[in-house]
Amino acid sequence: MLIAVSIIVVGCLLVAGVLLWWSPGKLEPIADEHGRPLAGSVSEKTRVEIQGLDQGMFIRGKNEARPVLLFLHGGPGMPEYFLSRLYPDVFEEDFTVCWWEQRGAGLSYHPGLAPQTITAEQLIADTLAVTQYLRQRFGKDKIYLAAHSWGSYIGLQAAARAPELFQAYLGLAQITYQLKSENQAYAYMLAQFKSMGNTNMVRRLEKAPVAMTAPLPEAYMALRDEAMHTLGIGTTREMRSVVRGIFLPSWQSRVYTLGEKVNLWRGKVSSRRLLWNPMITTDLAQQTPALDLPVYLCHGWHDYTVSYTQAKAYFEKLQAPLKGFYTFEQSAHSPMFEEPEKMRRILREDLLAGQHCLADGK
Repeated sequence: MLIAVSIIVVGCLLVAGVLLWWSPGKLEPIADEHGRPLAGSVSEKTRVEIQGLDQGMFIRGKNEARPVLLFLHGGPGMPEYFLSRLYPDVFEEDFTVCWWEQRGAGLSYHPGLAPQTITAEQLIADTLAVTQYLRQRFGKDKIYLAAHSWGSYIGLQAAARAPELFQAYLGLAQITYQLKSENQAYAYMLAQFKSMGNTNMVRRLEKAPVAMTAPLPEAYMALRDEAMHTLGIGTTREMRSVVRGIFLPSWQSRVYTLGEKVNLWRGKVSSRRLLWNPMITTDLAQQTPALDLPVYLCHGWHDYTVSYTQAKAYFEKLQAPLKGFYTFEQSAHSPMFEEPEKMRRILREDLLAGQHCLADGK
């Protein structure tokens, strides 16, 4: 028995040692074709006081003089910089990108932070404060705002409150009314598993029915990610496991220290607990019928994590001086990762050029 315990202890120490060695927490410079730091580029991991709280971010770009883009990650509480490294870059060639890690998440997680300070209202205020920091630092009158999934919930509201700060708003898997989206996803998944003859998943879903009330059943929330990724309607079309697709890559990332990796997941759990229910019960389509700046929405055709049909319907009614809707036919919830070439074309030919695009799609 003592030998078995000793082996387990030694094994745990070895794993911890490897993780510690593999987690220097440093960001490499952007290199030129000779492997030297690229002149005029920026690549830094930094912390800035935002609304009285030390908050972390990664800032990357091949040329500091280019337009600045603030990226609002999803979740709630799930930073995406480490995940973006697994896919072809779509932003850093044409923008200086700030991958801000929101209050209570990732680099901005603080164990003693009062729960009452983690609210959508506070995060909207933080978004505008980070925007002001970037405008001043890079000498820009306006910046671009890109927001993914949960990030689009606070991003849309930030853009509505201070449109004068932004060149344009880019919504990636735009949230509108998430409670309705969850009901659509539940119905779709149940029908799909029935057609596949997967009686186990059908039985588990039927034990956790979803309605237009919050909170959603705990049994459904425990099953949700597994069911979505099994059907290819989750984070990406190809991702079949959150553990293999997100959890393990976060521990393999070298830009976080070991402590920061632990905080990444502590922040994910606490942020979801505090922000999920207020988010799903808010109908942004009713709350924000108009935006006084150009709006571009990109959505995966196979996305049931956030409803494609709701985003399309919102776009069609949305009043904005310039707007475009783009259907990514091969994508689920992360079109910027799943179809990077199409995303690059949209960024260069429409967003940066200020061009008008009629709604596409099916």
